[in-house]
Amino acid sequence: MLRGAVRADGAPGIGVGLVGFGLFFLLFGMLLYFDSVLLAFGNILFLSGLVFIIGFRRTFTFFFQRPKMKGTSFFLGGVIIVLMRWPLLGMLLEAYGFINLFRSFFPVAFGFLGSLANIPVLSKLLQKVGDSSSMV
Repeated sequence: MLRGAVRADGAPGIGVGLVGFGLFFLLFGMLLYFDSVLLAFGNILFLSGLVFIIGFRRTFTFFFQRPKMKGTSFFLGGVIIVLMRWPLLGMLLEAYGFINLFRSFFPVAFGFLGSLANIPVLSKLLQKVGDSSSMV
């Protein structure tokens, strides 16, 4: 690769960090009674991290496919409403848009989470946690 050239698939390391911080700020903003500044910052970090992970062109084509336009409009509309400092309404719109956008990804994610119980270390930990529950 040429020095200074930009890869077509983005920069995954930076993107994962941005998405992680974005999710942290979104969660923290919700815990602090829907603080609009934290939610807006989390939205910006999440979207910019997504661009860094999969690239600008793929992000654009993902969001603006014809079957996903309803989810995209609700999600991006929610981001705009959060930026206009109406955090509760904006997060509700974002959540609805997020569910519509990533509806096909949920079975894959839940399948992955279910397969985590097959890892020996985690299965022993889950058994310990399950056995230690006591009635007080």
